[in-house]
Amino acid sequence: MPTMIVIGYREDLDQAIRHRGLDPYYLVQPPAIPPKDRDFTRVDDIENAQEILRAVLSARIDDVAGVLSVHEMGVFGAAYLRQQLNLPGNTDSKRVLYFRDKNLQKSALPRDIKRARCRYASRDTSFTDLADDLGNPFVIKPATGAGALRTSIVRSPEEYSQALEPFPGQSEVAIVAESFVDAPEVYIDGVWENGDLRWSSMSSYHVSPLSAARGDILAAYTLDRRQHSTLFHQAETLAGHVLTSLNAPDCVFHLEAFTEEAGLTFGECAIRLPGALSPQVNKLTYGVDLFDVEISLALGEGASQALANNSTPERFHGYILLRSAPAGNLTQQDFERNFRFDELHYSSSPDAPVGPYGRVGQAIVSDPDELKLRQTIEEIARFNEAGPGQRAE
Repeated sequence: MPTMIVIGYREDLDQAIRHRGLDPYYLVQPPAIPPKDRDFTRVDDIENAQEILRAVLSARIDDVAGVLSVHEMGVFGAAYLRQQLNLPGNTDSKRVLYFRDKNLQKSALPRDIKRARCRYASRDTSFTDLADDLGNPFVIKPATGAGALRTSIVRSPEEYSQALEPFPGQSEVAIVAESFVDAPEVYIDGVWENGDLRWSSMSSYHVSPLSAARGDILAAYTLDRRQHSTLFHQAETLAGHVLTSLNAPDCVFHLEAFTEEAGLTFGECAIRLPGALSPQVNKLTYGVDLFDVEISLALGEGASQALANNSTPERFHGYILLRSAPAGNLTQQDFERNFRFDELHYSSSPDAPVGPYGRVGQAIVSDPDELKLRQTIEEIARFNEAGPGQRAE
């Protein structure tokens, strides 16, 4: 059976790889560890290209068909492994950096693409310098981060000092500071191939990922093109302009943008699978399996066959990453008594593993009406925050 080398691990992608008749071999950085019946090698730093190449060579894997990454931290290493092992897919690791480093990315875009002002910062950079340059407040984040981790909105020298604490090193390219954009956020999941936008969808967050990283519930729902035709046109135009300007390889991409009165302001763009339950939501809404697209591109097959099931939505879907209730007294049955779900998994055990954004469970809901879908997600989020018997309206 041909082997697919995978940087990182997620169960849903594992199922898709095995469904394609491939044997996955995982390179993982603890605490992310595959089940014991999967072949894998642990590394200390998933972004260390030398370490992951040594891991692959020492594993002596036969019949390697391709390489792909579960997450943003692995896209550089995936391109490097393809180059070294003569495998299909993007082998230009330099090009990948413009989709990892936020300062490189924003600096490389044409002037007519509206985006936050961005620059590197370090412990030698003063709060006053950044506030004068970017305005107050501004944002501190990892230059190559993902998922709003170690991201802070800074309004004072004291908050600036706290924002720097997760960055103990002396690197002058590890941290970026950006001007703050105070606007709702949407994101585009799509497929880019041969210099063209082959397919895309657009979704809106319930709250921003930054708010979710600080304790709110992360949820998102697909938007109805019929209700937002102008916004969809703006988003697809922006995506095409950004990906062309950055010379994007054939890829699945995830692009975030802010909706302002004057139009969309670019946030950032990654060339990897979308996170959380976005792949499942897109498949349920449109029939497009982004896992299958990613696998097809990694095998050098192109995206056409994987996009063949694209269809007009009959129902719009959204997801919620469920947290433990404040009193720890919510059960799956409590959710089922109050709401209807397409899918629901929730653990009330005190020993349940806690994932990103405080996740101990997950849900998918749907509705033919996007507005009703959004309202349902808001109600579920409030119920999760309040607990049983406290369904706030």
